[in-house]
Amino acid sequence: MAGKRISRQTLLFDPPPVLEAAGAVGGKRELEGPLRDSFDLVTSDTRFGQKSWEKAETQMQQLALQAALDKASLRPENVDMAFGGDLLNQCISTSFGMRDAGIPFFGLYGACSTMAEGLTLAAMAVCGGFAGRAAAITSSHFASAERQYRFPLVYGGQRTTTSQWTVTGSGCALVTSGAPGPRITAATVGRVVDWGIRDANNMGAAMAPAAYDTIVRHLEDRGMRPGDFDAILTGDLGYVGRTIVEELFRRDGMSLEGVYNDCGTMIYDRERQDVQAGGSGCGCSAVVLCGHVYRQLLLGRCRRVLLCGSGALLSTVSTQQGESIPGICHAVSIELEGS
Repeated sequence: MAGKRISRQTLLFDPPPVLEAAGAVGGKRELEGPLRDSFDLVTSDTRFGQKSWEKAETQMQQLALQAALDKASLRPENVDMAFGGDLLNQCISTSFGMRDAGIPFFGLYGACSTMAEGLTLAAMAVCGGFAGRAAAITSSHFASAERQYRFPLVYGGQRTTTSQWTVTGSGCALVTSGAPGPRITAATVGRVVDWGIRDANNMGAAMAPAAYDTIVRHLEDRGMRPGDFDAILTGDLGYVGRTIVEELFRRDGMSLEGVYNDCGTMIYDRERQDVQAGGSGCGCSAVVLCGHVYRQLLLGRCRRVLLCGSGALLSTVSTQQGESIPGICHAVSIELEGS
């Protein structure tokens, strides 16, 4: 049997699948941010030449998939299956984006944890021999998310200091076996964690407990400490959620200093860009992974990364009914050979 399950939640992949190629696409605000040079394509046209925000998100996914395929000199028919999703109802951006690709497709909804979820499933499929090559893809768009979850943009509603800015971007990762590249060595499947947060404008606080729970489980299951990684990155907790995670580890007598960061605090410059508590959305961890992190791994500037995709499992209906906001976090360990 390929790979093994070492606990209820944590999987080791043997032989480890390889992150063969990755593509990252971003919009205007991402172009203005500190990671602008790590994108394969960025544009000041937030509609990406389309007639609606939702169509723009579909276009981003198609561009991210093509960027990843081009790097590996592949065509869609070389991909055996794809795992993907987004924030919109029925994951329409992804299903519409995949309809012309002809790739066998699994639609996912893990909110902003979708990239880590898709990457875990892609690694399981390849390691288990069910796919020679699999893709993980996701996206988000500021305007489509605002239309669905909050208020139409023309309302000009006030944003609270704890709210986050949905990243306009898409990331696609290709996972295969027997190729050179960073290896996916382990994954921890997250549990749904709910500490009773009900403020939909403070999703960092809602997701932070799940991120803490998954990171602790991954470290304990593998007998590791934070310093064994060059970087531990949560998906999109922003400044509020990142601070909570740091405090929870300090309470345990464990420091994350010099190792831990959050994709939502990396994607934008908080001093120059009006993003409140930082970035969020399915595209947040996707573009940071498929752009910045992937390049750092290829250059050997980091050798072992733990990507912890965090998601807030709410909907407009649950929020209107006064429900709390459950969180989820999936962790994926990506390492260079010999790390």
